[in-house]
Amino acid sequence: MGFRASFPILSLAIFVSGGPVLAHHSFSAEYDADKPVQVAGTVTKVEWMNPHARFYIDVKDDQGNLTNWNIELGPPFILQRLGWRRDSLKIGDQVTVAGYSAKDGSRAANAKKVTLADGRSVFAGSQAQEKPTQ
Repeated sequence: MGFRASFPILSLAIFVSGGPVLAHHSFSAEYDADKPVQVAGTVTKVEWMNPHARFYIDVKDDQGNLTNWNIELGPPFILQRLGWRRDSLKIGDQVTVAGYSAKDGSRAANAKKVTLADGRSVFAGSQAQEKPTQ
């Protein structure tokens, strides 16, 4: 098979393998480092997968209404280096999340630190850069 015949196959292979990379986003594309948020609630779902692990919590507002928040963590391999395990969060756990709000105003945040049900605080592998204090 010559170069001309193999070029379309090679191009397709590169395109297909690059899909997950193209789907990945930067912190600043979705989250606002100038809008810190802290929410506390009950874990309803955990997704331990690439490119980012995430979990969902039911948060009660001042009027007693429940809203479900989507909390993004770092990649699983980074979380493991920070001491996380697949079972660090379980449905029903009470957690507090400190992080950064979504730019679009949705109930989503990029976690910086998660305080677990047992009181331990763990870093969340956030992509956010710390802002310098003045």
